[in-house]
Amino acid sequence: MSSISIITADYTNTEHQEHIKMLLNEYAKDPMGNGEALDENILSQVVVDLQKVSGAFSLLAFNGNEPIGIANCFTAYSTFYAKPLINIHDLAVLPQRRGLGVGQKLLDAASAEATKRGCCKVTLEVREDNAAKNLYLRAGFKEGKPPMEFLSKVL
Repeated sequence: MSSISIITADYTNTEHQEHIKMLLNEYAKDPMGNGEALDENILSQVVVDLQKVSGAFSLLAFNGNEPIGIANCFTAYSTFYAKPLINIHDLAVLPQRRGLGVGQKLLDAASAEATKRGCCKVTLEVREDNAAKNLYLRAGFKEGKPPMEFLSKVL
């Protein structure tokens, strides 16, 4: 494997747009995603919408010129710390490239960006049955005290 590089995607770059859509779709097809491909309407809209979200950024992992991982991140605000925070909404590595440190590099890049932005913390949600939870724990993420649950209401 060539050296792994991480870049911040340029949402106006056509090549980056295609990488984001492909990686997000592969993640959606994974059992830890929805287990099925995203609708074409969503894929055609997602990068257009990301461009409009203040504080959104995507990190792309490459093996040479091959896109192999993604972290979609959003800046939010902690009222308890009166500082911004970064939430990693999606973190995915192509199945054939897992176990090579790509996820750790994406987490490190997100943390570096959070530090650069003066954030108080980096957050993420993880399914209880996701094997990647071990990666997050090794990277210093901890369960909240008290433990938190992530609830959602589909509209």
